[in-house]
Amino acid sequence: MLKKMELEEFQKILKTLRARVRGDVEQMTSEALDRNGDGSESKSPTHLAELGTENYEQDFALRRVENEQELLDEVAEALERITRGTYGVCEACLEAGLTPTKAMIPKARLKVIPYARNCVECERKREAHWR
Repeated sequence: MLKKMELEEFQKILKTLRARVRGDVEQMTSEALDRNGDGSESKSPTHLAELGTENYEQDFALRRVENEQELLDEVAEALERITRGTYGVCEACLEAGLTPTKAMIPKARLKVIPYARNCVECERKREAHWR
């Protein structure tokens, strides 16, 4: 199991990530909904291609916001796992019947993906299943 000091370190990393992503989401949402980017009212494009480009850019930005929101959800769930005392334990290994001490996610993985739910092997299996 992770030591208290390590948990505090990961909690700090997750909170920093959450703050950064929240700021990004707010900015991207604002920019996506404000087509001119300067707060002024949008003028109708003079050409259909311009309208298509504006719509594409807005859709793209809103999809990025959606992806970032999913990341925020993962970070919130990781912080909740810290509170519950299950952070750093592979959920898939637990479901397979391993004990929490044998189902630990390597610290190196958590440093790269601090919101990881599964060890590398279980994540590969999960991704292969969805292909």
